[in-house]
Amino acid sequence: MLSVFLRGFGPAVPRPKLSEALRAAFGAALGLGVAALACRMVGLPGPGLIAPFGASAFLVFAVPNSPLAQPWSVVAGNGLAAVAALVAGFLPLPLLAQALIAVALAVAVMAAARAMHPPGGAVALLLALSPLPHGGLVPVLVGSSALVAAGLVWNRATGRVYPLRQSPPAPHGTADPSPARRHLPPPGALADLLARLRLGANIGVEDLARLITAAEAEAAIRPLAGLTAAHLMSRDLVTVTPDTPLPRLAAEFITHRFKTLPVVAEGQYRGLVNEHALTGQTEPGLTAADLAEAGETASPDTPAGALVTLLADGGQQAVPVLAEGHLVGLVTRSDLIALLARPLAATPAA
Repeated sequence: MLSVFLRGFGPAVPRPKLSEALRAAFGAALGLGVAALACRMVGLPGPGLIAPFGASAFLVFAVPNSPLAQPWSVVAGNGLAAVAALVAGFLPLPLLAQALIAVALAVAVMAAARAMHPPGGAVALLLALSPLPHGGLVPVLVGSSALVAAGLVWNRATGRVYPLRQSPPAPHGTADPSPARRHLPPPGALADLLARLRLGANIGVEDLARLITAAEAEAAIRPLAGLTAAHLMSRDLVTVTPDTPLPRLAAEFITHRFKTLPVVAEGQYRGLVNEHALTGQTEPGLTAADLAEAGETASPDTPAGALVTLLADGGQQAVPVLAEGHLVGLVTRSDLIALLARPLAATPAA
């Protein structure tokens, strides 16, 4: 019992990669520098910063996926906290009582506005104890906005999505979600789940959906351990050359009822022509080279689980398998469906 209790005081998050830690560190410094310049422009004394901005910078640059780090939470949360401190300052109470009320009021109004931002508590306490020029509201809003602006640029420039991911657009221009997400509860149900588990401040609805999808995909590919592209690929391939004209391409698709045709020249792989690329094309001068797409490729020893990931999102119908640039096989969605369906086919009917 004691060991279980003590483990609760240990680290609760995975160790980040060094590159991610450095990305966040440099970003936080950059963001605070931008905020300092912005704050000096509105007359904030000293270095132009207030201490709570350090905590806001940590959230924006180190955990940009957190709901607590989103632009509305940062700007509205800090701004409402500043207003709470101003209101508390008008109360005919001792300074300590004003500070306590400022923090309590800040938490309440941030929650009501769905703008929960932990540094906002520090903003309220600081302004209640040490009033700033303009009552603190203008510097807080300017500095918070500058941090968010810097976060937008830095996070996106270094490969992170900020603001928080929203539901991705439907892949086929319809109202249906992607195939991998059609079994998931709707966003409203996921939001209710987070509220029941009291996790709404820790993870957003979209990231929860991504997490569920990734976990289920990981579970699904575990039975494929040991299988590679070499086990699944078709080897007797129908290919076309770069100069194959449009009418001939159409005839090949009709004859073989394929969804894709690899393009090969002098033994080297040159791309993949998808059947949908022919839709609406009427120019007979078009060739396979004009319609071919590069797409993702694999090697014979690529794990089957990686192929599932490549083919599951709707972007590719097939994955060419290359060995030293030569096309040696092709793994299609039909190959994977047949593989994944084997346990279902082996299950006796009830």
